[in-house]
Amino acid sequence: MKAGIVGLGFRMAHVAKEFKQADADFTIVGYADPAPAGLETLTEFGIGAGTAYERLDDLLAGGGMDLLMVGSPNYLHLEHIRAGLAAGLTVFTEKPVVIDEEQTMALAELVRQYGSDRIIVGLVLRYSPLYVDLLQAQAQHQLGEITSIEACEHIPPWHGAFFMRDWRRYERFAGAYILEKCCHDLDLYQGLVGARAVRVASFGGRKSFTAGHEPHGLEFNAEAEVYHRKPSGWHSTDKVFTSDADIVDYQTAIVEYATGATLSFHANLNVPDHFRRFCVIGSDGMAEGDFVRNFFRVHDARSGAALTDKSYEGHGDAGHYGADTHMAQGVVDHLLHGVPLKVSIIDALEAGLTAIKIDEARKKGCLLDLTASWQRFDRQLGRLA
Repeated sequence: MKAGIVGLGFRMAHVAKEFKQADADFTIVGYADPAPAGLETLTEFGIGAGTAYERLDDLLAGGGMDLLMVGSPNYLHLEHIRAGLAAGLTVFTEKPVVIDEEQTMALAELVRQYGSDRIIVGLVLRYSPLYVDLLQAQAQHQLGEITSIEACEHIPPWHGAFFMRDWRRYERFAGAYILEKCCHDLDLYQGLVGARAVRVASFGGRKSFTAGHEPHGLEFNAEAEVYHRKPSGWHSTDKVFTSDADIVDYQTAIVEYATGATLSFHANLNVPDHFRRFCVIGSDGMAEGDFVRNFFRVHDARSGAALTDKSYEGHGDAGHYGADTHMAQGVVDHLLHGVPLKVSIIDALEAGLTAIKIDEARKKGCLLDLTASWQRFDRQLGRLA
């Protein structure tokens, strides 16, 4: 497989490494990025980046590739996906695919034009062993009808500080925080329920990463390394507590799905003993799991018996809890052998639009009905006249 990369950041360099491990013939023919933060990482992995181009048009004109990998800042994804499709390529794009409702509708129209098989999305947690086990429990009728879900994504202070320093601190580049970071989670639970969100509400703001909580003196010297542990590339700043970020650092969302099932979701960027867990309650049983603390349990509703009690050793330090490797293998198997993917571009757009509307509800301070948005989305896809 031969690929070109637009937006060679740290994440895309890591994904390229995983693709190389899944396919020994994987080759990067070139990249377009004025400031390729991930170039050194690729070199460390022993992978050549091919020819450097200043613009995507030049990379595409150079030809010789089967796949365009889009790792550019989120607000550029739509433009870069469109260019790759027009050039006749299959496109792999990082999440979130787009940053707002208008871009969602524009990409839905591209899906209608080119077909959903031409766009692959890196919603990697669909490939995680924990989520695969959760779906298996559901398929084995251990949960019954899903009634309610409690879930969260809590990240440690050093990771939260990264968001305050990185280009992702600006909604105009990344979209809302709950979209940029938590679209994975919203996709997982939407996939489990098997239905779209119909009503959403949300609350949140920023309280931790503010000037009033900035450490000083000896305390600052001891903690400065923590807040700069994760490197940032394009448009970065050294400021953590006084940056010009416009994203939140905590948020709670409530979601009602078309089935009547509900989700309560909590995100926080300053959780020292961090976790990313869920509790799914169904008519016949419940499932609990934590991607960080590496456990999965299922209990029967009537007997109370533990049907599953499982841990995932070694996944805490693996990329996305072991999912990066599985995703790369899944994408390679799909491209080379036609094996179905675990997540589609339409799944990704539906999860993304849900996140976009959640943050709109937060800003407006209201309960939002998504019916009109889904009708418009379906029209763009060609599903409605």
